[in-house]
Amino acid sequence: MTAVESPAGSALYDVINRRRDTRREFTGEQVDQDVLERMLLAAHAAPSVGMSQPWDFVLVRSPQTLRTFRDHVAHERQVFAATLAGERAETFARIKIEGICESGLGIVVGYDPSRGGPQVLGRHAIPDAGLYSVVCAIQNLWLAATVEGLGVGWVSFYREDFLRELVGMPAHVRPVAWLCVGPVAELPDTPDLERHGWRRRSSLATVVHEERYRPR
Repeated sequence: MTAVESPAGSALYDVINRRRDTRREFTGEQVDQDVLERMLLAAHAAPSVGMSQPWDFVLVRSPQTLRTFRDHVAHERQVFAATLAGERAETFARIKIEGICESGLGIVVGYDPSRGGPQVLGRHAIPDAGLYSVVCAIQNLWLAATVEGLGVGWVSFYREDFLRELVGMPAHVRPVAWLCVGPVAELPDTPDLERHGWRRRSSLATVVHEERYRPR
């Protein structure tokens, strides 16, 4: 039996392929505290450059804060929509890009480059290695949420300075993501952006290169 044929291996690949960027499916129910802690522990177990663990998680449940962020995102959505025309504008109008208030829980993930001290082992040649570590933590959280039957939506229509001030992050901490997290009615089989025709997933053959990069 190969690793993928084992129950654990099969389950892992299933979770990876079932993960979705959730928007309209949130039910509004609260996330159980034990479940939330398991997800955060999974995120905290992510690999990090120099074992710096440069992430922070701000849990936002205040309806007022959720509404304030939703309004900011709606404005930024309008800014982006104004750059579109024709079929692209029509397609974008059909896509709901956030479930900020519907989910009831926002997890703001921050990157603290000072974590681990001034000499972070392995970061001297690649300054962004710490940022990559935070993204690994986000992916861990996202996969854990999928296992728990929860949805996660990564909101990207925001200005970093606005979000930093909204949740009180100090100036040196970079807000990397606002994640909408909560129970969902279902996880769709097809990602929203593909279902609405915004963009389709490319085949593996278009991104794999042997020995050296070769333009497609």
